[in-house]
Amino acid sequence: MKQSQADLYLETYQVLDLEMSRLREIQRWQASASSKLAADMQRFSRPERRINGPTISHLWSMLKLLDVLVQLDHLKNAKASIPNDFSWYKRTFTQVSGQWQDTDSMREELDDLQIFLSTRWAILLNLHVEMFRVNNVEDILQVLIVFVVESLELDFALLFPERHILLRVLPVLVVLVTSSEKDSESLYKRVKINRLINIFKNEAVIPAFPDLHLSPAAILKELSTYFPKFSSQTRLLTLPAPHELPPREAQEYQRHYLIINHIGAIRAEHDDFVIRFASAMNQLLLLKSTDGSDVEWSKEVKGNMYDMIVEGFQLLSRWTARIWEQCAWKFSRPCKDASPSFSDYEKVVRYNYSAEERKALVELVSYIKSVGSMMQRCDTLVADALWETIHSEVQDFVQNTLATMLRTTFRKKKDLSRILSDMRTLSADWMANTNKSESELQSSQHGGEESKANIFYPRAVAPTAAQVHCLQFLIYEVVSGGNLRRPGGLFGNSGSEIPVNDLKQLETFFYKLGFFLHILDYSATVATLTDLGFLWFREFYLESSRVIQFPIECSLPWMLVDCVLESPNSGLLESVLMPFDIYNDSAQQALVLLKQRFLYDEIEAEVDHCFDIFVTKLCETIFTYYKSWAASELLDPSFLFASDNAEKYAVQPIRLNMLLKITRVKLLGRMINLRSLITEWMNKVFRENIEFLFGRFECQDLCAIVELEKLLDVLKHSHELLSRDLSVDSFSLMLNEMQENISLVSFSSRLASQIWSEMQSDFLPNFILCNTTQRFIRSSRTVPVQKPSVPSVKPSFYCGTQDLNSAHQSFARLHSGFFGIPHMFSVVRLLGSRSLPWLIRALLDHISNKITLLEPMITGLQDSLPKSIGLLPFDGGVTGCVRLVKEHLNWETKSELKAEVLHGIKEIGSVLYWMGLLDIVLREKDSMDFMQTAPWLGLLPGADGQIATSQDGGDSPVVSLFKSTAAAMVSYPGCPSPTSFHIMSKQAEAADLLYKANLNTGSVLEYALAFTSAALDKYCNKWSAAPKTGFIDITISKDFYRIYSGLQIGYLEESAQVPSNSHERLGDSVAWGGCTIIYLLGQQLHFELFDFSYQILNIAEVEAASVMQTHKNSQFSVKGWEALLEAMKKARRLNNHVFSMLKARCPLEEKTACAIKQSGAPIHRIKFDNTVSAFETLPQKGS
Repeated sequence: MKQSQADLYLETYQVLDLEMSRLREIQRWQASASSKLAADMQRFSRPERRINGPTISHLWSMLKLLDVLVQLDHLKNAKASIPNDFSWYKRTFTQVSGQWQDTDSMREELDDLQIFLSTRWAILLNLHVEMFRVNNVEDILQVLIVFVVESLELDFALLFPERHILLRVLPVLVVLVTSSEKDSESLYKRVKINRLINIFKNEAVIPAFPDLHLSPAAILKELSTYFPKFSSQTRLLTLPAPHELPPREAQEYQRHYLIINHIGAIRAEHDDFVIRFASAMNQLLLLKSTDGSDVEWSKEVKGNMYDMIVEGFQLLSRWTARIWEQCAWKFSRPCKDASPSFSDYEKVVRYNYSAEERKALVELVSYIKSVGSMMQRCDTLVADALWETIHSEVQDFVQNTLATMLRTTFRKKKDLSRILSDMRTLSADWMANTNKSESELQSSQHGGEESKANIFYPRAVAPTAAQVHCLQFLIYEVVSGGNLRRPGGLFGNSGSEIPVNDLKQLETFFYKLGFFLHILDYSATVATLTDLGFLWFREFYLESSRVIQFPIECSLPWMLVDCVLESPNSGLLESVLMPFDIYNDSAQQALVLLKQRFLYDEIEAEVDHCFDIFVTKLCETIFTYYKSWAASELLDPSFLFASDNAEKYAVQPIRLNMLLKITRVKLLGRMINLRSLITEWMNKVFRENIEFLFGRFECQDLCAIVELEKLLDVLKHSHELLSRDLSVDSFSLMLNEMQENISLVSFSSRLASQIWSEMQSDFLPNFILCNTTQRFIRSSRTVPVQKPSVPSVKPSFYCGTQDLNSAHQSFARLHSGFFGIPHMFSVVRLLGSRSLPWLIRALLDHISNKITLLEPMITGLQDSLPKSIGLLPFDGGVTGCVRLVKEHLNWETKSELKAEVLHGIKEIGSVLYWMGLLDIVLREKDSMDFMQTAPWLGLLPGADGQIATSQDGGDSPVVSLFKSTAAAMVSYPGCPSPTSFHIMSKQAEAADLLYKANLNTGSVLEYALAFTSAALDKYCNKWSAAPKTGFIDITISKDFYRIYSGLQIGYLEESAQVPSNSHERLGDSVAWGGCTIIYLLGQQLHFELFDFSYQILNIAEVEAASVMQTHKNSQFSVKGWEALLEAMKKARRLNNHVFSMLKARCPLEEKTACAIKQSGAPIHRIKFDNTVSAFETLPQKGS
């Protein structure tokens, strides 16, 4: 056990020793850097120094090195993991070093490293010791402070990283110069303390690292404990740190740091700059396309382009600095209202940005990226113009301005004249003076007194970085004379012998030289100014929270993307891809700058996950928008007119067309076709939506067919709107695919199968017919059919939004309680000509099967009847006749059989009436189609309602049109493909034949009646017996009309005893079924003569007439039968209506002879060929 523990310690030590070696490297590097920086400063602080300087470049080098040391020290102070890991390392070293020899040197090195890691500001303290080891360096420190203060006050730093460097090093420089042994107050003679205080107050927080910030006030207070002489600077030490700010001052700082308070001005700056930049680019392109253009105009155009580039750099720098500083402010002021369970990172990022602040940040990010991309694209276009302008600026200064100064101001100052001559020698391009002779050039180079303004031609030759640095150094030497203690600042006029005008010219050109270096390094400058990768990094908070990674909801780039997708502000949607460029920047930093593969892997994993979510959310937004747009357009205008708040149904337009055209999205070096991904997702979601609508319909009854059609219309219209901007699959293809109706030999769609299944299981058994309203309604006497619950989905699968869903559902509820003509229109439109015949055939087979099932039941009822049933006697009255009918109908034990027969007849009647509704709809549809095609086919209304043709034996108009067009094009010599026109004329002839063949369409109802008649032929002998005597037998009891008559009076009597009971159970379908069978069996006249209810009504009428004659109470003899008689009258009216309809649609005189002649002699049922063929030619099921 001990051996394994020792091995564990050794392995742990080996792992930690690798990390500690890096810390030792940092310790050695900072010691070397501090000593070199101190030695460099001491070089310029010796009184006997023999070199001038430092140069501006040298000042920047010292400031940048000092900034690195300060940031490194700050990072060491902030990271608690470093001393913790070192403690662990030291414990393991103690365990494993017992077996080693000569560990004293290792222990000493370990102790030094421990002191370095555990001491706060150890690097700064070491730098202070190195600086003041030999002699004081107050002069150079004061020069640095003056340079920093002036650069900050005059905005000398063109790029924001330079400005942040100045802000970070200024408090450290103040502490260092104040802690010197002598003359510590001399700084405030050159730089008033109020200037420092203003800078520190205006910049309360300074970005240091992506997730770490610095506070000048906090640095000054903390360093005062390490530098006792600085502790006397009370005015500087009383500055409040960010977390110490009172509420009122904190509000003031928020107005300064938060982007939302400046976004209006930034938006105006962006719009103005983009317009002017585009105008400058157009002028430059026009100049390049023009040969021999005017020199002055060319110089003006290129100078304007140069100014626009400088302004663009300044805008980008200012905008990116605002993002850096807002992040630093947010990190310094965590959200106070957050839950204690939230992590520190959630408090400073996720819950620290309001929705409006996120929108403003997205907008600013899009401005930075769009302007940066615009400037990056024109790099090669503007390069020559920039180089020529810089060349012109430099040559004008060294050849003209300096020449004037040499002849006037510096004429008798040999030292300064020598410097100016060196500047001309160093930078003048005499080759550009092509209009001068060689002797004139030589005199110009020596700066003769008689020299006039040189005329030179700019060339696209920019100065080198060395030339720029030398010019800066020489100008600084001319102004300062190498005196580090000169009062008044860099270009102050105190004690200077140079005139103000000349000093101003020197200062202007000096600051221009600072811009030249950044402009010459154009691509790198644009990349630096548009780099927003710092918004992703959060390594400090990962360590402090002790987690491997934060949830994606905490990632600021994803928060910005999600904010755009969830925002009601449609204008931001065009910028939705801009935050993804943050991931590109952070990945670039991880690989190129930090050289850390694990950071890149984390970024890549997050990008993959985020982009998947982004595509899904974006597509949901697009789908919802187009769905809402379609639903809004399909709303009834009268409904909108009557609505009190019609605005809520309007859809605000969103500019999605540009987003849908994006085919290339650059993400971590990959090119992603966003348009293809959206198309793929849309094809999928349209299919899912159709599947959902069908599934929803399958959970409802047949009355929901109107709502299904409405929702499919909304979906189809949204598909049409989307297809304008995106190439998605055909809607009919997707609909057929979801209906499982793709095969050429498939005639039964999913919807047709569902309608038939619904009719079998629910509609035919449970719905009753109301003949007056032509509607089927659900019977209240039936048991509800159990159906699965409707699946819940997002509103986008309905009509897009809740308001539009409510509006369309209000229309759907109007058709939800019945089935009528509107529902039949929906059935016809949804099934189409392909699946509708299958449904018709299934319904006709159902009639045939029902008749087959009814045959044994009717036989059972026939057996219970007496052998003969005569006419009802008039002398018995209504009461006696009713009693006599009950004696004849000995069906007390056949109640269940009676109910089954009635339900069977009801279903047959429901199917036939359903066919009648279908026939009405199809006839209207055929009429509409005919009205549309008739003009093209040359059809006209003729005599007696017949159709006549406008062309006697000739071609129809459509054929004539294409034939004449084809003939004209063939005769035209310039026709590229005459055969195509000939093919079109042939196609027109085929279309003409096809449409003319479909003009004489048949009737679905007549077809169904013929089918039913053929199905009844098998049972004609059983249900319609021929009389034996050759004459009509009024006592026969086995015919079907006798069975139906008995059933009818039975349920009429029940409905009279219990109001609405039997009728609510059966409705008017029984009359349609029974009367149709009676009519097709040729028993209509028998039924009208011998029906029990008809006879009772006749007897009641006779009784009423006799009572009226004797002036007695007319209600006496029929008392108690009023309800029954009224029900019989209604049934007789309904039966007459059904028979009249059947005579009109299926006249039997053409197919069979009348069953009874006027003489009373019966004629046997005669089968004609057309009657039999109507059944024989029907397509057989399964064939």
